[in-house]
Amino acid sequence: MWIKFYSSFLFERSKKICLVIINKESGELVMAKKVGEHITLDIIGMKKEYTPSFFEKLVYRIAKKAKVTVLDISKHKFEPQGFTLVALLAESHISFHTFPEKGIISFDFFTCGKVSPSVAIDIIKKEIEHKRIVKKEFNRDTVILYDDIYSSPGLKKYYIVNNVLEDFTSKVGQHIEILDLEQFGKSLFIDNELQVATNDEHLYSSTFVNSGLKLNKAKDKAAIIGGGDGGVARECISKNFNFIDWFELDPEVVEVCSKYLSKVGNNATKKNSVKCIWGDAFESIKSVEDNRYDKIFVDLNDDQYCIDLAAKNMKSLKRILKPNGVITAQVGSQDKKPKQVNSWLKVFNKSFGNTTLDRVYIPSFDCSWNFASSVNHSG
Repeated sequence: MWIKFYSSFLFERSKKICLVIINKESGELVMAKKVGEHITLDIIGMKKEYTPSFFEKLVYRIAKKAKVTVLDISKHKFEPQGFTLVALLAESHISFHTFPEKGIISFDFFTCGKVSPSVAIDIIKKEIEHKRIVKKEFNRDTVILYDDIYSSPGLKKYYIVNNVLEDFTSKVGQHIEILDLEQFGKSLFIDNELQVATNDEHLYSSTFVNSGLKLNKAKDKAAIIGGGDGGVARECISKNFNFIDWFELDPEVVEVCSKYLSKVGNNATKKNSVKCIWGDAFESIKSVEDNRYDKIFVDLNDDQYCIDLAAKNMKSLKRILKPNGVITAQVGSQDKKPKQVNSWLKVFNKSFGNTTLDRVYIPSFDCSWNFASSVNHSG
């Protein structure tokens, strides 16, 4: 089995917090390679401007407490105000930067020593008059923390990345990454946003296709617009659709997913029932005959650009959909972007006069995801 499943936990050892990763298949410990520890302190509400010699003495006090060795100190006083000091350590560095006009002192301490740089906090609290201190800690190690841009306002989250397998910009201008995530396995990111993770992709694709089928069981012909990972195509094949036209803008997405996420698409492009049409889907469907499809699955991004694009081309989509046929689109998360989902619903209701909304919780997205379906009652 090529997907590695990991779990992680934190433990305290000699007053240091360490990250431990366990391979669930083998039970082996996989330790992240730690380079050192790093803290920053922003000291708010500075009462006065301290002298350069004050900071130099403070560096030696902190170094003694942290059991690190000062090799050299470089400092500079700015006019009319402000001061910078950088101490070169055998174990890395310490720095102070003052901003008297803002009443702020910024402190930075990175060390590969045996004592945590956090010991500096108690000394600074006693020696510098202040209102409050903003502390940030960083574990400097070989684990990659990838920013989840879909985080809710006020709550920042990251994916733990074990390996970067691909990172490039496709010919059509999409930033494509294949990352091996600790919790969710090999995953596709496009323009820094998670599209699909192997460990829970089936929840997304199966709910997507079933949302359309429950409104109408017909499955002679289907159109898929987007969906480069191949999951929706695989589900259509498993449901025994006779013919599937797959419209995809970026063949490089399909290629890289076939290479690294092969279980998602399951060789969908090689099936006799699947025809791949590369390029702009909305240009391609202009040549499709009326009333061709029982189902249309729109697997585009859920952002406003794609909402406007779908709205602009809804007449064309309706034209190629059979009477009583069903169009289904992934429309994002009501939990995190309700206005976006409502915008999709307005587009569907305006064109078809009806909309059904389905949802499923997807762990790698850390939220429930929604799929909107409309029945074409005209004809």
